[in-house]
Amino acid sequence: MHHAADGSFRNPWPDSEPHGLVDVLRWARARRGSALPPTPPRGFFPVTTPGFAQPRLDDADASATWVGHSTIIIQMGGRNILTDPMWSERAFPVQWAGPRRVMPPAVALEALPPLDIVLLSHSHYDHLDKSTVKWIARRHHDAIWVTPLGLGGYLRGFGVKRIMELDWWESADVHGIRIAATPARHFSARRVGDRNRTLWSGFTLEGSGRRCYFAGDSAYHREFSEIGARYGPFDLVAMPIGAYDPRWFMQRVHVNPEEAVQACVDLGSTHRGARPALTLGIHWGTFRLTDEPMDEPPRRTRVAWTAAGLSDDRLWIPAFGETRAW
Repeated sequence: MHHAADGSFRNPWPDSEPHGLVDVLRWARARRGSALPPTPPRGFFPVTTPGFAQPRLDDADASATWVGHSTIIIQMGGRNILTDPMWSERAFPVQWAGPRRVMPPAVALEALPPLDIVLLSHSHYDHLDKSTVKWIARRHHDAIWVTPLGLGGYLRGFGVKRIMELDWWESADVHGIRIAATPARHFSARRVGDRNRTLWSGFTLEGSGRRCYFAGDSAYHREFSEIGARYGPFDLVAMPIGAYDPRWFMQRVHVNPEEAVQACVDLGSTHRGARPALTLGIHWGTFRLTDEPMDEPPRRTRVAWTAAGLSDDRLWIPAFGETRAW
């Protein structure tokens, strides 16, 4: 079970306890003694003009726009949905230290369409950004925020009024969109003493005959097939592909490209004959969080995708700001 006796949460799979402080310090020492790939200059990756609809897309249509990292504008069922909104310059408690953006957000906050739903996958600073949440809470006050268990306390403190917390496998109808929280192999921590006190998850969305899966942040686990069986077949899958090295440290919290592709295969394994989902690669190119070259995730993902015998036109490695119908 992912509920611990003390009220905290845990990953229910073997070898899934994230590394602690001793290993963090070990990683830091190894980094000081090695030549890491250089961080690309600001604005290094391709950018394009977003093409999302204002104020909304027709009910029968669906699109996704990658803002950067795990932030996506999803338009489906006549609703505007935002995932893991992160617009700050640094993914850290303060803005004078910590991982800094290589790529600015591809959509200005002021340019967002009217938001109906905001999905928040977990409490880490590169996904739950206080200043962004406060800005959205002031200007999109009717949006309903859907989160895993326990995150409501943070959001209320940031000014959010409408919050729905879900456990894994729990679902709810929100503005005509059926939303389910799904298992993820990760962890939560935001300040001293709160490690794993809030849950982490992915989400599925269903509305107007379309199905979407947003994986959030996750290592590989055995429940991807069950997610697909329960909520698929999916038309769109948003899957993280970056922040995976060194493997001895990151394997318990982030998929690498090969595991991301395998997760996509698992998601469709019980729906043979259905059209494969369009897979959107996220969680790369925005912040320097780990040790792999920042331009490596798209290359490795394409190689793994082809090796798995999957159709090239169902893999979408977007430019920043790119919009695609699905």
